[in-house]
Amino acid sequence: MKIYLSVGFIAVLLMMYLFLFNFTNVNQVGLCKNIVSKNVYAQETAGFHLTPPWVFVIRVDTKPIRVSVMSSGRVANAKLVQFNPKYWNDFVKTEGWRYYWWSNRISFNLGYKEEFRGMKDVMRGYAYSAKKYPFITVLEEFVEN
Repeated sequence: MKIYLSVGFIAVLLMMYLFLFNFTNVNQVGLCKNIVSKNVYAQETAGFHLTPPWVFVIRVDTKPIRVSVMSSGRVANAKLVQFNPKYWNDFVKTEGWRYYWWSNRISFNLGYKEEFRGMKDVMRGYAYSAKKYPFITVLEEFVEN
C-alpha cells in the first residue's frame, strides 16, 4: 500500500511539473499563449514559471547565432544575429505564434556541413530579408572561407 501511495505521489508531482511549470534560462524568453482567451504575453525573467495547463509556452533563444546562405561556392555570406526580446510582440505579429521548433524539421538539404532547422531557420529568413525588423539585431556581417 505504501508503494502505491509513493508511486501515486510521484506521478502527481510529475504531472504537475509537465502541465503547470515551465522553465526559461537566462538567455531565453518565453512566449506564452493562453488558448482560452487568445492572449499572448512574454515571460522575460528566467526561472520556473507557474502557468495553467491551457497556456502554451515557447522558449526563444536570445543568444547570438550565426546564419548564412549555404552554397557550393568557395565564399558565402554569413551574419551574426540575435533575437531582441523587447520586440517579441512585433515578432508574434509578423510570424504568428507557433512552435518554431518545427520549422524546416523535415528537409533534405544534405551535403552541406550545416543545416538550419527550428528558430535558426526562422532567424535566417529575417536576417536576409530586404526589410529590417526590430526583433532581430544583426551584430556582424562577415564572409566565410
